[in-house]
Amino acid sequence: MIMKTLFWVIVKSTYKYLFSFKRSYKTKLKTFGGKKVFNFAPCIFLEYNMERQYILDAIDAALCAGKDILSIYNDPTSDFQIEKKADNSPLTIADKKAHAAIADYLQKTPYPLLSEEGKHLPYTERCAWTTLWIVDPLDGTKEFIKRNGEFTVNIALVRNSVPVMGVIYLPVKRELYFAEETLGAYKLSDFTARSGASLEELMAKAVHLPIKDNHDKFVIVASRSHLSPETEDYIEKMKRCHSDVELISSGSSIKICLVAEGKADVYPRFAPTMEWDTAAGHAIARAAGMEVYQAGKEEPLQYNKEDLLNPWFIVEPRRN
Repeated sequence: MIMKTLFWVIVKSTYKYLFSFKRSYKTKLKTFGGKKVFNFAPCIFLEYNMERQYILDAIDAALCAGKDILSIYNDPTSDFQIEKKADNSPLTIADKKAHAAIADYLQKTPYPLLSEEGKHLPYTERCAWTTLWIVDPLDGTKEFIKRNGEFTVNIALVRNSVPVMGVIYLPVKRELYFAEETLGAYKLSDFTARSGASLEELMAKAVHLPIKDNHDKFVIVASRSHLSPETEDYIEKMKRCHSDVELISSGSSIKICLVAEGKADVYPRFAPTMEWDTAAGHAIARAAGMEVYQAGKEEPLQYNKEDLLNPWFIVEPRRN
């Protein structure tokens, strides 16, 4: 019994040290000593390193997709080759090029890809996916067509229906949000290339989210293109609850990022969205201490469902 207890103390301590950036791998092993720990720790260390590499892969994929999108966006002769999808939403050549770029990067990982612009496999196959990438190569296609700059590249890693890692890139603004549930959420500005930087180096240069924004008003962020009557009713309700309410509008997943960042207090969405619209932002919000709750419920959004349509939701600080 004593040996078993001691073993788990060693395991937990080893795990804790592996998530510290202050000591080297060899030092961590020497701290505990013993052959058993030496044989066990590399397994955790390898898995930990792979998870960190996946974040870098997702960042590189988002940056590459953003570059491809901008090559079309900034071409004055481009007509975007706009098509209509089955749900009547627009599809451009930029959506397709961004999808191809992301798929190329993520195929090196062991996880399948669920993308808005990719092939949607039936749930009978998807239900076996415990871990998967959920991607929107160009979130805010309408904003892209309007050339207002409010579109994003969204990449999320989902495990057991929960988004645990997220990357959102704003190509025009050159802003990158990235998060992992054990590391927190971060924002980089004026960012166009990783240039071989490690995750630690990116985190050191980034701003840790949320940022303390002591705004006096209760700030609601809402969709620029999808302001439904239900959302308007919610806004009126908040005006009765708070003395001073400010409404700001934005496109794409930027709205979730504004709540994660601390610039907005809440984002209500009472209109249709799909899983790829929210997964990356949800991961960033979770890592920043926020949550994306199903409207009228205590449960957060779930992912890789049979029906990929999201229920209505509210993004706000995590409830106790």
